[in-house]
Amino acid sequence: MIKKQLLCLLMLAALRASAQNSVPAASYPPPVTFTAEQDHQNMMNQLGIKALRPGPSGNESDPNHANYDESLANPYPNLPELLTLKNGKKVTTADGWWNQRRPEIVEEIEREVYGRLPKNIPKVNWELKYTDREFVGRTPVIAKQLTGRVDNSSYPLIDVNIEMTLVLPVNAKGPVPLLMMFGQARVPAPSQPNPVELDQLNAALKKLLSQDTAIKKIFDQHPAYQLATAAPGTGFFGAPARPVTPGPVDQPGVNGVNNDPPSNEQLIANGWGYALINPNSIQADNGAGITRGIIGLVNKGQPRKPDDWGALRAWAWGAARALDYLETNEPLVDAKKVGIEGVSRYGKAALVTMAFEPRFAMGLIGSSGEGGAKLHRRNWGEAVESLTGGEYYWMAGNFMKYGASDARFGAKTANDIPVDAHEIIALCAPRLLFISYGIPEKGDAKWLDQQGSYMATVAAGPVYKLLGAKDLGVSNDYRTEKMPPVNTPLLDGQLAWRQHDQGHQDQANMKWFLKWADKNLGRNAVGGR
Repeated sequence: MIKKQLLCLLMLAALRASAQNSVPAASYPPPVTFTAEQDHQNMMNQLGIKALRPGPSGNESDPNHANYDESLANPYPNLPELLTLKNGKKVTTADGWWNQRRPEIVEEIEREVYGRLPKNIPKVNWELKYTDREFVGRTPVIAKQLTGRVDNSSYPLIDVNIEMTLVLPVNAKGPVPLLMMFGQARVPAPSQPNPVELDQLNAALKKLLSQDTAIKKIFDQHPAYQLATAAPGTGFFGAPARPVTPGPVDQPGVNGVNNDPPSNEQLIANGWGYALINPNSIQADNGAGITRGIIGLVNKGQPRKPDDWGALRAWAWGAARALDYLETNEPLVDAKKVGIEGVSRYGKAALVTMAFEPRFAMGLIGSSGEGGAKLHRRNWGEAVESLTGGEYYWMAGNFMKYGASDARFGAKTANDIPVDAHEIIALCAPRLLFISYGIPEKGDAKWLDQQGSYMATVAAGPVYKLLGAKDLGVSNDYRTEKMPPVNTPLLDGQLAWRQHDQGHQDQANMKWFLKWADKNLGRNAVGGR
């Protein structure tokens, strides 16, 4: 009796302690709920901006259509000096780059373009949801579905659960290189029950449902009816005869003409693994969601300050946390040979990831446009004003200043941005970086400014050479260099370029990327090391 009373007292004390340590949700300030327009206006008010210049229209018949006249494309032809310190001294050594010039560029890019990482970002705990044996093409793989749960104990009103899928070839002889791709995190070809298992499932389901007499009567009328059937395209024992496994950005009809196998098939066939990470599970791709997601969690549901990180930087942070998992939990992944990939807005995110996370060994940057590899100072297609008035939430709030026509600080233009795209590319040096584009005729819109991105890549070359790597192998005069013909690869260095003849995707460059990466990583094709 005494033992029971003592046990009850101990349990009561534990409950009281738990109640004291847990703060009710009502004690936390509720997250601000803004529309995108309200959040945009809030940032304008913080910056003292009264009016922004409208972005150009993508419709060439509109009066304010984007410029596509090359003679008008370079109103600000002089880019910020890449290897000149703010005090005017030239940088001539690798130490000068790492210790002096690179930190200067990082400071300006963080403050004015992409935003700073806060100091108090909570930790991520990864959980394995399930492991499945599947096929990619004809290759057997292990697919894992993972969730990275962000510690929200500091603000329990916002949950952030990062979604990732990891796919590795079953027959790998050792740790494999891996390409992490921004996109929907889904397993490629979920395994299916074999015929015996299907019979067992149907028998169990019918038995369970037949407890309802009305349902039993239906089954009695249709005795051969099967509740569970094999998925279309599956072969004997559930093995796909030839499964179609589209990659994260390889949906035909959406991204232009695709004449190459899906990216994930190419990766697995070449002996690589891949991971898919869902950006929207890290931070919503809209302005209304900026007080939610990881940015909202850190800010406890309050609006951003002007130098706070935007969605691109948040997505890059999430990719780095996924790399943490691969480094510590996946011995079949060669963590020193992990790359990052994305197309369009996710191409921007992949470039930002490479620039700020040195553990990524390589990047495939697809059709990234303004905010990515395109020069801000170019007047062609998508412009700075396209982002300051549109997808402003991708960037730091401070970036909006450069679209201002009326503000307490006057007016600013792209020429006032202290940095440009060649410098974000240079931050990736001397690691492997492949800039990829398609052609407008197949859906990779000229809005993206392929030429302006090539100019930025050319202009970044001196840093690669300073650090002992090779650049594109052309002159570094971005004013005069023109893009090579379509399908002409510049892959002799650690900085690479190729414009393929297909649409708004990079799977048409995947085989070129793999060949180039394998060479630089010291691998033989198809799983060699």
